[in-house]
Amino acid sequence: MHPLAVLLIFVTASAASAVYGHPAATDTPAARFWEKALPGTPMPEAIADLVQEGIDDSPLEKHYCSSPDNNNNLRITAGGPPNTPTLRINYHHVSASLAKAVLPAGIFFQESQMRVGSTMTVSFPPASVPPILPRDVADKVPFRNLADVLATFHIPPSSAKATMARDTLNQCTAASSLAAGEQMACATSLEATVGGATRMLVGSNHHQQGAVYWAASSALPRAGLPLRPYAVAAVTQLAGDRHVGCHSLPFPYAVYYCHMTGKPTRAYAVTLRGAAEVSMAAICHVDTSDWDPAHPAFKMVHTRPGVAPVCHFMSYASLLFGEKAGNA
Repeated sequence: MHPLAVLLIFVTASAASAVYGHPAATDTPAARFWEKALPGTPMPEAIADLVQEGIDDSPLEKHYCSSPDNNNNLRITAGGPPNTPTLRINYHHVSASLAKAVLPAGIFFQESQMRVGSTMTVSFPPASVPPILPRDVADKVPFRNLADVLATFHIPPSSAKATMARDTLNQCTAASSLAAGEQMACATSLEATVGGATRMLVGSNHHQQGAVYWAASSALPRAGLPLRPYAVAAVTQLAGDRHVGCHSLPFPYAVYYCHMTGKPTRAYAVTLRGAAEVSMAAICHVDTSDWDPAHPAFKMVHTRPGVAPVCHFMSYASLLFGEKAGNA
């Protein structure tokens, strides 16, 4: 097998069968689009699960307010109650609440920590990610207008879910807060997510003709990762020096926030071994010189803006995109 193919199959814990073992989602329009847009990249199991859930258990067919809280899968609280709304991460402008936030252990780390044989203390909370709607459905349901969203999904206007939906819409329209060279887009279907991410990559390089792209995801269990030391069993750098990260935001159905900084990044596949083995996708921000010094990542990794790369793992069902090596 070509080495690049190995890199792109890391989304499984140990075997390719975990990726391909999702027959219910293999013949969906989203799966066919994925295969065409990202040749040679298997769809991550978490994404296939969410695609199938969007078909079998659409949030349009039940009252959203009666379902469990749909929080962003990277939950950052500031000492509040369990339902504290997720705080948005902005590297350049940090709010007072984010500066004081309590982050999951090991979510940010230094690039030098990713060494085979070393130990990393990591945790991820349980993920609550809404289903990914089929594109033809997602294109017809409300998104931009908060009142329409609340009415369609029977969400009480004064509820915590309404607040989270409003915050998501605000983040998706906050292009004016981006730093020079940054790009962002929100997508309401898997096809729009992949298309938006690859368009950002096309605009960041000179290999537009015939370029081929890859996608990767952490093979986290939906139940999360317990806090404990994990041995670093393998580290593989993935192709490209510009990458797009796409993360699910709190909403009645899956909304992905895709983002690419204007600075170089490095991406990795990291195998962690604890009670079980888990394969993680990681991205490292090489130049943090324009980050807000108050960002809690600096305190967590004991560094300052511009001193050393700052890395983070991708959470459950988040996606990382890059350009394959050898594109002409």
